[in-house]
Amino acid sequence: MKKNMPGVALLMLSLIWIAPPPAAAQVQASQAVHFDVSPPLSELAQQVQGVVPQLAHAPHAMPLNRLPMPQFQMKPDGALQAKANIAQRAQVLGGFQGIGVGLGSFQPASTPPDTTGAVGATQYVQWVNVNLAVFDKTSGAPVMGPVPGNTLWAGFGGACETSNDGDPIVEYDKAAGRWVLSQFTAEAPYLECVAVSTTSDATGSYNRYAFAMGPNFADYPHVGVWPDAYYFSFNMFTPGGSRIGGRACAFDRTAMLAGQAAQQECFDSVAIFGMVPSDWDGATPPPAGAPNNFVQFGARDGTSVLNLYQLHADFVTPANATFSAPMQIPVASFIPACLETEPQPIGGDGSGDPDASGKGCIPQKATKQGLDELSDRMMYRAAYRNFGDHESLVATHTVARVVKGTNRIKINGASIRWYEMRGVSTASPTVFQQGTFGPNQQWRWMPSIGMDSAGDIAVGYSTSGPNLFPGIRFTGRMPSDPSGLMEAERVILRGTGSQTGSDRWGDYSALSIDPADDCTFWYTTEYLKKSAASWSTWIASFKFPNCE
Repeated sequence: MKKNMPGVALLMLSLIWIAPPPAAAQVQASQAVHFDVSPPLSELAQQVQGVVPQLAHAPHAMPLNRLPMPQFQMKPDGALQAKANIAQRAQVLGGFQGIGVGLGSFQPASTPPDTTGAVGATQYVQWVNVNLAVFDKTSGAPVMGPVPGNTLWAGFGGACETSNDGDPIVEYDKAAGRWVLSQFTAEAPYLECVAVSTTSDATGSYNRYAFAMGPNFADYPHVGVWPDAYYFSFNMFTPGGSRIGGRACAFDRTAMLAGQAAQQECFDSVAIFGMVPSDWDGATPPPAGAPNNFVQFGARDGTSVLNLYQLHADFVTPANATFSAPMQIPVASFIPACLETEPQPIGGDGSGDPDASGKGCIPQKATKQGLDELSDRMMYRAAYRNFGDHESLVATHTVARVVKGTNRIKINGASIRWYEMRGVSTASPTVFQQGTFGPNQQWRWMPSIGMDSAGDIAVGYSTSGPNLFPGIRFTGRMPSDPSGLMEAERVILRGTGSQTGSDRWGDYSALSIDPADDCTFWYTTEYLKKSAASWSTWIASFKFPNCE
């Protein structure tokens, strides 16, 4: 497949249409296969502290399981923000080195870094690929680690203890003041390993659980905190790597907070890939009994839509648990970024496959090596907040920067599509506002979104271009800004090198909200200190002036 470059026309994506799932998907309920309470993580870490994985060979690239896509109509982006004329009012408060090159003697052992992290009461926890670290959020000093991620399951037994396969997620359950840490096992028996801290101290003890996912591989797990459960999404594959479909699960939060036997309730469907569950921010919970919302983008008869699925768990009577058919919400037209590129008439059809060449399409400075954009799925998180008079759910993914040329549709980079939805606990959710942030022809991708207690929205992401090393930026908006528009972007960190040898660039980044003030955004993702070197990560915080 040819690389997308600025100014090249884009061909329409035309793969198989995926039918909606049946409304009456059947629940699969089971108990965790094993659970216990760990010693303090600080004690477990002492056994491996300072034992940092060293490179015995060149970093290897982790394989990417591409997802099937529906058919999108070829036309200009219906929500493109081609200019950003409002000054960015959020200010960067600080930042510090995360796991990667530059943190002591640490050397990465694989690519890409699946960078995840979250902020808690006094700490920031970051987990990148197979390594976990705890930082003091005020000073940025490492409190513990980095240590192998499966240090968390030392003494637990089984594959959670013996495997260290990554694809981790870090969450801070703000309502409970607890950390929720998870990673998968990538070989049989396929498990999702979940640990819930017993206090707000990430170096303390954990309630540890192993949930069975087999006989198939549960890839790309993502988690959302909700009052009744920790909700997970997965992309399911056979042991041989063939696509099966999506899985949505609820793990019993009440039991896991108490360290008791916990149940999982899961639903499978061949129709659902690339969704993320809603993740609760703020002091006010969702309405009593409100289901968790799983968000996925798609198309219906060529029209771009958001698919909103609702999972209602019932840990008393599992047979009453339900997973809905999708509520399809029409949105402004878009096309996932990085498709095969050929001239394409307006309204035309064609075929393409996102980034199928393995060379990547995101350009970098001083190299022909492109980077993978991961535009085939929603990005983490789908952040939920209840303001009392309304509920908001914000979500994001990467799209092509599509503009209208002379009788042709053209692509000028990759951009960030974002949404604010309202009424998500009702039968009639709507898109309150939306936009595609593409103020110039630089390439923007790998976003993560959130909303503070004042209703400010922020998105962190990577940026690159033919004359730009990959770097870290954010944009955001205040409620007083015109609907659908972001303020000008602000640089968090300028990269000083390009990645060579592999097109894999992150599988996600992470934006979280500080529970201490419910205002400060914390963002972590990757960058390179110099070309042809291994990756580094950065942890930064920023805040809008109207949030107190």
